[in-house]
Amino acid sequence: MMRPKAALLVLLTAASSTSLAQEKTIVRRGVKAVQRSVSKLPRAATLSLGGTPDWLAISDDAVWVANAKFKAVQRVNPKTNSLAAKIELPAEPCSGLAFAFDTLWVPLCGKPASLARVDPRTNEIVATLPFGPADSEGGITASEDSVWLVTNENGTLLRIDPQTNAVRQKILIPSGSFNPLYGDGFVWVTGNKTSVLTPVNSRTGDVVPSIPVGPQPRFLASGAGYIWTLNQGDGTITRVNARSREAVGTVGAGIPGPGGDICYGAGFAWATIFDVPLTMVFAESNEVLHQWVGPGGDAIRFGHGSLWLTDLRNGLLWRLDPPWP
Repeated sequence: MMRPKAALLVLLTAASSTSLAQEKTIVRRGVKAVQRSVSKLPRAATLSLGGTPDWLAISDDAVWVANAKFKAVQRVNPKTNSLAAKIELPAEPCSGLAFAFDTLWVPLCGKPASLARVDPRTNEIVATLPFGPADSEGGITASEDSVWLVTNENGTLLRIDPQTNAVRQKILIPSGSFNPLYGDGFVWVTGNKTSVLTPVNSRTGDVVPSIPVGPQPRFLASGAGYIWTLNQGDGTITRVNARSREAVGTVGAGIPGPGGDICYGAGFAWATIFDVPLTMVFAESNEVLHQWVGPGGDAIRFGHGSLWLTDLRNGLLWRLDPPWP
């Protein structure tokens, strides 16, 4: 997924840009006892995509990569580990990707912001909806019958009908919330400015009381009965029980600052950020087992039996196959 990052004076990303000076002030010590060089991370494939590969989405026969520099989404064939198509867009893709209801949903940070639908059969845009993301570091998600997107800083969560492309419900959530994720019957939205996680009943749209998590939560993942938030304020990862809706643990991953991403797969939560491209957290014990440091990192997803990890600064997409040492 795309977040604000920095390289040179201005780096185009699928989210937003951060100056190199600002980036260098962030100290990401990680967890020294379990660290190793990213050069020792086994890779099943390395794809040179060029540009600034960022946000990721997985479908049955593809891995989709948003690339802000190219104003495009790149389609990767996981069977051949090769680029299959490039879908050009009218504006920079930002705020995540979602594959649902047989189409790829692409938030666009144009003026005005909008939401594009891409047909995977033709690799063409089939609709552009007149509403878009509130924040370039936001997100998009899909439940069983709807697509969900936050469209302003005041906390307006839209519930979109995929059959008509119309808004079927507007839901007020805490202001400063931007990143929704569906899991276990709820749409969970991180409040980056309020340090809470807000559940929304995906059937009724009712807002459930918010859950305090770590400071400045942004990206989140669902797996093993938990919701995981990557907290940009201090670089921790909070684990929330999806059934009881209570925070049950926080792990100190040492990866603070803007950007990053988190996903779940193969029994682990996986986090990424520049310079600490991969952190492996065991779901049961909530401890960091391994952490790889060095060049790389930005967005991560699990699918087709692999981890897919972008190296935005170098225009690369890595495929990592378990198990890792």
